[in-house]
Amino acid sequence: MGRQEAVARSIAKAIVFGVERTAKSPISFVLNLFSRIFALYGVALNRTRPADFAKLRGEKWGISDEEYLKSFKPEKGKKLDDMLSPVGDMGLSGSTFYATADQKFLVKSVPRHSEHTFFRNDLFVPYLDYMSSHPSSLLVRICDSLVADGASLGRLFQLAPPHHIVMENIMHGREEAKSAGKPDWEHWDLKPTSYFYPERDIADGRLASEATKSQLADEFDDKIVLSKKQANNFLKALEIDTKLLAEHNAVDYSLFLVRMKMESWEPPQMVATGDPTTSQLWRTGVPSSDGEHVYRGAILDFFWAKHKAKPMAMTMLVRLWNKVTSNKHGHMSITTSPDEYRSRTVDVGLVGGDITEGYAHKLRKLAKIVSRAPSKLAHGMETISNQQLNSFVMADTDPLRNLPVLS
Repeated sequence: MGRQEAVARSIAKAIVFGVERTAKSPISFVLNLFSRIFALYGVALNRTRPADFAKLRGEKWGISDEEYLKSFKPEKGKKLDDMLSPVGDMGLSGSTFYATADQKFLVKSVPRHSEHTFFRNDLFVPYLDYMSSHPSSLLVRICDSLVADGASLGRLFQLAPPHHIVMENIMHGREEAKSAGKPDWEHWDLKPTSYFYPERDIADGRLASEATKSQLADEFDDKIVLSKKQANNFLKALEIDTKLLAEHNAVDYSLFLVRMKMESWEPPQMVATGDPTTSQLWRTGVPSSDGEHVYRGAILDFFWAKHKAKPMAMTMLVRLWNKVTSNKHGHMSITTSPDEYRSRTVDVGLVGGDITEGYAHKLRKLAKIVSRAPSKLAHGMETISNQQLNSFVMADTDPLRNLPVLS
């Protein structure tokens, strides 16, 4: 069994079966002990605080244990490692990703000690409380946390990741859309690009390979087309979510943005969670105000905390570099202050400037109605004031909604 299959099997085994039971016979106990100690890749994993995660999934997000385990539990004729497929290395942190067979969840390894201890010891309880009270949050939904249990050769020689998190996959549905011949989805991993990135900025990037530079933050050379109400809700959520992260010293997180053509989107079914805006949340899809695209978004990778040893060492190193070389680039995204990073993230300028541009589709609908039933519309227009017409363009309302349905 190869490394990827062994890691996938250990992840699925921990989620489906939980903590291993103590062997009943001495021989079984010894064999099990040897297999754990000499495991190179498939190290034993335990779920951390499973009851808390189960409560968050079930009571707040409407994901039952049966539905959740179904994504990891093999059907008849399949093996545990068949339930997870490697997505690959997606960044400079060395993290690896696995996707469940149904594409509903992603499993990300968190190899850095400073990052997984920060989430487990510092951020977990605030994250749990926050996500319980903010169902429309942009923070990615973390559904489970797995940590290596006991001594093993794989842990000693760092051959297998010691920690994993299970996240909701906001790219869920992409493969079905592609199979149906619909346009592929676009996605960007966005961070403030005005910071100092050595791979890009030292010697104009000539010292780093193209493969390394390709793993830096993406640039979104467009605008998100939203209505005034949508834009306000998006920016408000971004401000509130990043405030939580800044309060706990987190920096270097990113906004993962997905854009798909309207024809590629399947509107989600409403989930009985008590939240009436489920179908409009950024995790499921927000239609653009021009009717052309649907957006999804989530804040990811919020595990780099300034008060941890490695981030503190990196901050001192960058300060020394700037002083010795008289470098004017300033801070990196991993060495800046949490408040400053939050400010640049909120002010990244993703939303389009002219809000009326997003209502071209509504105006086209008006023209279509006029062409189909001009006399009936004219009669109805007598009861519509100029103020109502203006609100139709500048807000998210429809002055014709109370008119009789046109045949």
